[in-house]
Amino acid sequence: MSGQILYLLLFATVIISGSSVLLFQIGSKALKLILAFSGAFLLAITVLHLIPEIYSNASVKTGIFILAGFLLQIFIEYFSEGIEHGHIHVHKHEEPVFPLTVMLALSVHSFLEGMPLSGEMNETKRSLATGIIFHNFPIAIALMSMLIQSGQKKTNAIIWLVVFALMTPLGAMTGNILEGSFGAMTNYSGYIMAVVVGIFLHVSTTILFESSEHHRFHILKLAVILAGMGLALVLI
Repeated sequence: MSGQILYLLLFATVIISGSSVLLFQIGSKALKLILAFSGAFLLAITVLHLIPEIYSNASVKTGIFILAGFLLQIFIEYFSEGIEHGHIHVHKHEEPVFPLTVMLALSVHSFLEGMPLSGEMNETKRSLATGIIFHNFPIAIALMSMLIQSGQKKTNAIIWLVVFALMTPLGAMTGNILEGSFGAMTNYSGYIMAVVVGIFLHVSTTILFESSEHHRFHILKLAVILAGMGLALVLI
Protein backbone atom coordinates (compact mmCIF):
# COMPACT_ATOMS: atom_id res chain seq x y z
CA MET A 1 0.00 0.00 0.00
CA SER A 2 1.48 3.36 -1.05
CA GLY A 3 1.57 6.36 1.24
CA GLN A 4 -0.95 8.27 -0.87
CA ILE A 5 -3.50 5.44 -0.73
CA LEU A 6 -2.98 5.10 3.02
CA TYR A 7 -3.52 8.82 3.59
CA LEU A 8 -6.68 8.72 1.47
CA LEU A 9 -7.97 5.69 3.39
CA LEU A 10 -7.30 7.32 6.77
CA PHE A 11 -9.08 10.47 5.61
CA ALA A 12 -12.03 8.72 3.97
CA THR A 13 -12.86 6.43 6.90
CA VAL A 14 -13.18 9.42 9.24
CA ILE A 15 -15.41 11.31 6.78
CA ILE A 16 -17.63 8.30 6.10
CA SER A 17 -18.07 7.29 9.74
CA GLY A 18 -18.57 10.86 10.96
CA SER A 19 -21.03 11.70 8.18
CA SER A 20 -23.12 8.64 9.07
CA VAL A 21 -24.40 10.65 12.06
CA LEU A 22 -26.20 12.92 9.59
CA LEU A 23 -27.89 9.97 7.88
CA PHE A 24 -28.58 7.53 10.71
CA GLN A 25 -29.42 7.81 14.36
CA ILE A 26 -26.62 6.06 16.22
CA GLY A 27 -27.69 5.37 19.78
CA SER A 28 -25.45 5.15 22.81
CA LYS A 29 -25.73 1.35 22.94
CA ALA A 30 -24.59 1.00 19.33
CA LEU A 31 -21.72 3.42 19.94
CA LYS A 32 -20.63 1.42 23.00
CA LEU A 33 -20.49 -1.75 20.92
CA ILE A 34 -18.46 -0.02 18.21
CA LEU A 35 -16.16 1.32 20.90
CA ALA A 36 -15.78 -2.11 22.51
CA PHE A 37 -14.79 -3.63 19.16
CA SER A 38 -12.33 -0.86 18.35
CA GLY A 39 -10.84 -0.92 21.86
CA ALA A 40 -10.33 -4.67 21.76
CA PHE A 41 -8.82 -4.51 18.28
CA LEU A 42 -6.54 -1.63 19.28
CA LEU A 43 -5.33 -3.42 22.41
CA ALA A 44 -4.68 -6.66 20.54
CA ILE A 45 -2.83 -4.89 17.70
CA THR A 46 -0.70 -3.09 20.28
CA VAL A 47 0.18 -6.25 22.23
CA LEU A 48 0.59 -8.61 19.26
CA HIS A 49 2.24 -6.32 16.71
CA LEU A 50 3.50 -2.99 17.99
CA ILE A 51 5.10 -3.86 21.33
CA PRO A 52 7.09 -6.85 19.98
CA GLU A 53 8.35 -4.66 17.13
CA ILE A 54 9.55 -1.74 19.25
CA TYR A 55 11.20 -4.12 21.72
CA SER A 56 13.04 -6.00 18.97
CA ASN A 57 15.45 -3.05 18.84
CA ALA A 58 14.68 -1.51 22.20
CA SER A 59 16.81 0.50 24.56
CA VAL A 60 16.32 1.19 28.24
CA LYS A 61 14.45 4.35 27.28
CA THR A 62 11.74 2.52 25.32
CA GLY A 63 9.65 1.72 28.39
CA ILE A 64 10.01 5.31 29.57
CA PHE A 65 8.56 6.58 26.29
CA ILE A 66 5.66 4.12 26.54
CA LEU A 67 4.86 5.47 30.01
CA ALA A 68 5.29 9.01 28.67
CA GLY A 69 2.70 8.29 25.97
CA PHE A 70 0.33 6.84 28.55
CA LEU A 71 0.66 9.93 30.75
CA LEU A 72 0.47 12.27 27.75
CA GLN A 73 -2.89 10.77 26.81
CA ILE A 74 -4.17 11.42 30.35
CA PHE A 75 -3.15 15.06 29.91
CA ILE A 76 -4.74 15.28 26.45
CA GLU A 77 -8.01 13.89 27.77
CA TYR A 78 -8.19 16.68 30.33
CA PHE A 79 -8.91 18.95 27.35
CA SER A 80 -10.55 16.50 24.93
CA GLU A 81 -13.05 15.42 27.62
CA GLY A 82 -12.54 11.75 26.76
CA ILE A 83 -14.00 11.88 23.27
CA GLU A 84 -11.28 9.39 22.22
CA HIS A 85 -13.22 6.71 24.05
CA GLY A 86 -16.74 7.85 23.19
CA HIS A 87 -17.53 10.46 25.81
CA ILE A 88 -19.90 13.05 24.37
CA HIS A 89 -20.14 16.24 26.41
CA VAL A 90 -22.67 18.65 24.92
CA HIS A 91 -21.79 22.35 25.11
CA LYS A 92 -25.15 24.10 24.95
CA HIS A 93 -25.59 27.78 25.73
CA GLU A 94 -27.77 30.58 24.44
CA GLU A 95 -25.44 30.73 21.46
CA PRO A 96 -23.77 27.67 19.92
CA VAL A 97 -20.35 27.25 21.51
CA PHE A 98 -17.62 25.61 19.52
CA PRO A 99 -15.61 23.23 21.73
CA LEU A 100 -12.23 24.55 20.59
CA THR A 101 -10.17 22.89 23.32
CA VAL A 102 -11.73 19.52 22.47
CA MET A 103 -10.83 19.92 18.80
CA LEU A 104 -7.28 21.05 19.57
CA ALA A 105 -6.64 18.16 21.96
CA LEU A 106 -8.17 15.64 19.58
CA SER A 107 -6.08 17.04 16.72
CA VAL A 108 -2.87 16.65 18.77
CA HIS A 109 -3.88 13.07 19.61
CA SER A 110 -4.53 12.22 15.96
CA PHE A 111 -1.43 14.03 14.69
CA LEU A 112 0.85 12.10 17.06
CA GLU A 113 -0.69 8.78 15.98
CA GLY A 114 0.16 9.57 12.37
CA MET A 115 3.84 10.43 12.84
CA PRO A 116 5.14 6.81 13.03
CA LEU A 117 3.47 6.10 9.65
CA SER A 118 6.19 8.03 7.84
CA GLY A 119 8.65 6.28 5.56
CA GLU A 120 8.25 2.99 3.76
CA MET A 121 5.32 0.77 4.68
CA ASN A 122 6.07 -2.44 6.54
CA GLU A 123 4.02 -4.94 8.51
CA THR A 124 4.22 -2.92 11.74
CA LYS A 125 3.13 0.31 10.08
CA ARG A 126 0.26 -1.45 8.33
CA SER A 127 -0.85 -2.81 11.72
CA LEU A 128 -0.59 0.68 13.19
CA ALA A 129 -2.61 2.16 10.33
CA THR A 130 -5.29 -0.51 10.69
CA GLY A 131 -5.51 0.18 14.42
CA ILE A 132 -5.87 3.91 13.78
CA ILE A 133 -8.62 3.34 11.23
CA PHE A 134 -10.67 1.20 13.62
CA HIS A 135 -9.92 3.63 16.43
CA ASN A 136 -11.10 6.63 14.39
CA PHE A 137 -14.49 5.14 13.51
CA PRO A 138 -16.10 5.73 16.93
CA ILE A 139 -14.15 8.96 17.51
CA ALA A 140 -15.56 10.48 14.31
CA ILE A 141 -19.08 9.42 15.29
CA ALA A 142 -18.70 10.85 18.80
CA LEU A 143 -17.15 14.09 17.48
CA MET A 144 -19.88 14.67 14.92
CA SER A 145 -22.59 13.86 17.46
CA MET A 146 -21.07 16.32 19.94
CA LEU A 147 -20.83 19.10 17.35
CA ILE A 148 -24.41 18.66 16.18
CA GLN A 149 -25.82 18.38 19.69
CA SER A 150 -23.84 21.47 20.74
CA GLY A 151 -25.80 23.51 18.21
CA GLN A 152 -23.23 23.74 15.43
CA LYS A 153 -24.55 24.06 11.90
CA LYS A 154 -24.15 20.93 9.82
CA THR A 155 -21.82 22.75 7.42
CA ASN A 156 -19.53 23.86 10.23
CA ALA A 157 -19.62 20.38 11.78
CA ILE A 158 -18.55 18.83 8.47
CA ILE A 159 -15.71 21.35 8.11
CA TRP A 160 -14.35 20.41 11.54
CA LEU A 161 -14.78 16.74 10.74
CA VAL A 162 -12.58 17.32 7.68
CA VAL A 163 -10.00 19.06 9.89
CA PHE A 164 -9.92 16.04 12.20
CA ALA A 165 -9.71 13.68 9.22
CA LEU A 166 -6.61 15.53 7.98
CA MET A 167 -4.68 15.30 11.25
CA THR A 168 -3.37 11.72 11.00
CA PRO A 169 -2.25 12.06 7.36
CA LEU A 170 -0.70 15.42 8.27
CA GLY A 171 1.22 13.74 11.11
CA ALA A 172 2.53 11.09 8.69
CA MET A 173 3.53 13.72 6.12
CA THR A 174 5.29 15.75 8.82
CA GLY A 175 7.21 12.61 9.78
CA ASN A 176 8.23 12.17 6.14
CA ILE A 177 9.47 15.77 5.99
CA LEU A 178 11.46 15.37 9.20
CA GLU A 179 12.95 12.12 7.94
CA GLY A 180 13.85 13.56 4.55
CA SER A 181 15.20 16.88 5.79
CA PHE A 182 16.87 16.08 9.08
CA GLY A 183 16.87 12.32 9.46
CA ALA A 184 15.12 12.88 12.81
CA MET A 185 12.44 10.25 12.27
CA THR A 186 15.06 7.65 11.37
CA ASN A 187 16.90 8.22 14.64
CA TYR A 188 13.87 8.53 16.89
CA SER A 189 11.14 6.53 15.12
CA GLY A 190 11.25 3.79 17.77
CA TYR A 191 10.70 6.30 20.56
CA ILE A 192 7.86 8.00 18.69
CA MET A 193 6.24 4.60 18.14
CA ALA A 194 6.67 3.89 21.86
CA VAL A 195 4.80 7.09 22.71
CA VAL A 196 1.95 6.04 20.39
CA VAL A 197 1.93 2.58 22.00
CA GLY A 198 1.48 4.27 25.38
CA ILE A 199 -1.40 6.32 23.97
CA PHE A 200 -3.00 3.19 22.52
CA LEU A 201 -2.65 1.31 25.80
CA HIS A 202 -4.41 4.08 27.70
CA VAL A 203 -7.23 4.53 25.18
CA SER A 204 -7.90 0.82 24.61
CA THR A 205 -7.88 -0.18 28.27
CA THR A 206 -10.09 2.76 29.21
CA ILE A 207 -12.59 1.74 26.54
CA LEU A 208 -12.64 -1.87 27.73
CA PHE A 209 -12.97 -0.94 31.40
CA GLU A 210 -15.85 1.38 30.54
CA SER A 211 -17.49 -1.37 28.48
CA SER A 212 -18.40 -3.11 31.72
CA GLU A 213 -21.53 -2.21 33.61
CA HIS A 214 -21.56 -2.86 37.35
CA HIS A 215 -18.27 -4.77 36.82
CA ARG A 216 -19.98 -7.27 34.50
CA PHE A 217 -19.49 -7.77 30.79
CA HIS A 218 -22.70 -7.98 28.82
CA ILE A 219 -22.62 -11.11 26.65
CA LEU A 220 -23.01 -9.12 23.43
CA LYS A 221 -20.18 -6.77 24.42
CA LEU A 222 -18.02 -9.74 25.31
CA ALA A 223 -18.71 -11.24 21.88
CA VAL A 224 -17.81 -7.94 20.21
CA ILE A 225 -14.59 -7.69 22.23
CA LEU A 226 -13.61 -11.25 21.29
CA ALA A 227 -14.38 -10.45 17.65
CA GLY A 228 -12.09 -7.41 17.77
CA MET A 229 -9.25 -9.39 19.28
CA GLY A 230 -9.88 -12.28 16.89
CA LEU A 231 -9.58 -9.98 13.88
CA ALA A 232 -6.25 -8.71 15.19
CA LEU A 233 -5.05 -12.33 15.52
CA VAL A 234 -6.07 -13.05 11.93
CA LEU A 235 -4.06 -10.06 10.75
CA ILE A 236 -0.78 -11.28 12.30
